[in-house]
Amino acid sequence: MTFARTLVAAAVALAASGAALADINVGVVLSLTGPGSGLGIPMQKQLALFPKEIAGEKVNLIVLDDASDPGKGVSDTRRLVTEDHVDVILGSCLTPVAAAMAPVAAENKTVQLAASPVGVPPGQDQWLFRLPQGNDVMAHAMVQHMRKLNVKTIGFLGYTDAYGELWLKALQPEAEKNGMKVVAVERFARTDTSVTPQALKLTSANPDAMVIVASGSGAAMPEKAIVERGYKGKIYQTHAAATPDLVRIGGKDVEGTYVVSGPAVVAEQLPDSHPSKQRSVDFVTRFEKANGPGSRNQFAGHAYDFQVVMEKVVPVALKKAKPGTPEFRAALRDAIESMGRTVFAHGVMNWTKDNHWGYTNETGVMQKVVDGKFVVEK
Repeated sequence: MTFARTLVAAAVALAASGAALADINVGVVLSLTGPGSGLGIPMQKQLALFPKEIAGEKVNLIVLDDASDPGKGVSDTRRLVTEDHVDVILGSCLTPVAAAMAPVAAENKTVQLAASPVGVPPGQDQWLFRLPQGNDVMAHAMVQHMRKLNVKTIGFLGYTDAYGELWLKALQPEAEKNGMKVVAVERFARTDTSVTPQALKLTSANPDAMVIVASGSGAAMPEKAIVERGYKGKIYQTHAAATPDLVRIGGKDVEGTYVVSGPAVVAEQLPDSHPSKQRSVDFVTRFEKANGPGSRNQFAGHAYDFQVVMEKVVPVALKKAKPGTPEFRAALRDAIESMGRTVFAHGVMNWTKDNHWGYTNETGVMQKVVDGKFVVEK
């Protein structure tokens, strides 16, 4: 009887140990092929540095390729929630894909941390949080820089999809509020290989500044088209273009370009007083040790910040429920909404129940391409 009781006690202890050590499954949907691969691949490289466990629990990363396609992003998300039963989802790095994923994640009450500034209808982001800075925040930094350079008229050349539309909606009122006007608007698809007609119309309008809304390697082509048509004004790019691909592909045609971004990619240039200086330097040091000098990337920085989030909220959620349960997924969401002021490599985040964007107007950093490098504007 004593031996039997010992076996039962051992079994109970083992079961309790197993419950305490339940795996945390993290679903990741990234554009590893297609036009968005210049954003997704750096994130994948940063995730290779992700910890194997958090708060004593083993962490499994399940990484899927959305092929830069919203439909594939939806099927990937369905697989993650129905077959892999993930506790949280990171992705996608492309706005249209992240937008398509959001209803699936919400339907299954699973937190989605988007790696793109995706917008959804009001009231439909209860399970959606954004790691990148919102377009309103970045447009604020861009327009404030334009004011210093006495810009009065703006031309807009952006994607036809959600990223382009959201940027236009952010830019126009911010410009008007500061005495500027968007005088010409042209659009193009991510898959387009030429924007000659649009470039001709914009250069004919001859605005003081041109804003190009594109991402990764796709951001260089439209700028080259404008420069080749003889445009001599100021050219601005958005935070989705703050990658080495812009300079690598754009070459001399992107020299002098102004690029708004988060602080992560210019870590060493930040003043010591900047709250993100330490985090940014840590990100850059670790990433470039693994991937080589100059390999830092805006989107890799978002993957780094994802780790910051998980390391802060997982211990809190574990006090309420165990991984693999609806209660744990809800606890993760509640912990994110209440985690308070948190320093990221990309700025200071303070998500709340009513604000799943979190960043403030102090977030955006203006850079200029000088001799093929990003240099912070003073």
